[in-house]
Amino acid sequence: MVNGERERFVAVQKNGDGDLTSFQTSTGRVLSYEQALQEIQAGAIAGVNIFKGKDGAPHIRGDADGDPTNNLDQLPLF
Repeated sequence: MVNGERERFVAVQKNGDGDLTSFQTSTGRVLSYEQALQEIQAGAIAGVNIFKGKDGAPHIRGDADGDPTNNLDQLPLF
């Protein structure tokens, strides 16, 4: 958290299957998927949430706000 504001994800890395593997935050930090899960659970990242997938594992997704341009899959790659 910087100046009381939570970080946001601004860019992502994907594997060969197109799955998200890493996230870059608005302060420039790079988080692995596991680190991102921990930070979201701690309330440090805004605009995203965790859900349990059909596979039973936790997954990260952007908050539904009706704007497809800020979906995690649409963020720039780094």
